[in-house]
Amino acid sequence: MADGQEPAWLVWAREVQAVAQSGLAFTRDPYDVERYHALTALAARMMAASSDGTAEAGTLGRLFAAETGYATPKVDVRGAVFDADGRLLMVRELADGGRWTLPGGWADVNQTASACAVREVLEESGYVVRATKLALVHDRGAQGHHPAGPFSIYKLFFLCELLDGRPVATGSNIETSDARFWAENEIPTDLSTGRVLPHQIARLFAHRRQPELPTEFD
Repeated sequence: MADGQEPAWLVWAREVQAVAQSGLAFTRDPYDVERYHALTALAARMMAASSDGTAEAGTLGRLFAAETGYATPKVDVRGAVFDADGRLLMVRELADGGRWTLPGGWADVNQTASACAVREVLEESGYVVRATKLALVHDRGAQGHHPAGPFSIYKLFFLCELLDGRPVATGSNIETSDARFWAENEIPTDLSTGRVLPHQIARLFAHRRQPELPTEFD
């Protein structure tokens, strides 16, 4: 497996699941429905057999069964917030053992991608920001995020302008335990690598220094 690539078995199993999901969305043939359900179960078994016991076929099968309609990548948004000293805002993610990441999460229905990033920053850090630039559009699998996941995911990284230097009260935060700004040479090493990687952070600092850089993708 080359650097930055997911294992072939995961890519194949994910494609089988996507074919089955899309097929179920359009077929009217009861025999095809049966075949597509069988493919869904096969994809779950493939992932479970190759995941070193970290996932069960039954759990994956139920997860896949909940996905309906034409299969498309999921969308994750992240806000890259810099203060006046050029330091980057990061939060401790409770769901990943307190590792550090950029504030963000799944995009919500009926919200623009930039609005989702702004909301996530507020919810996870308490800071009010404005999205100013889409800096990176990355495919999660192509970038080498770990651990790998069952679904295809696009990650959108927005540069954000800090509108108020003081965090506001946002109620009980069940997602993060800390939020602070870090200089480029002080970025913590215990990153939540399923959410952000060192080379992405480096590119975000580059976009902050050179706002004229074009959006980077893939």
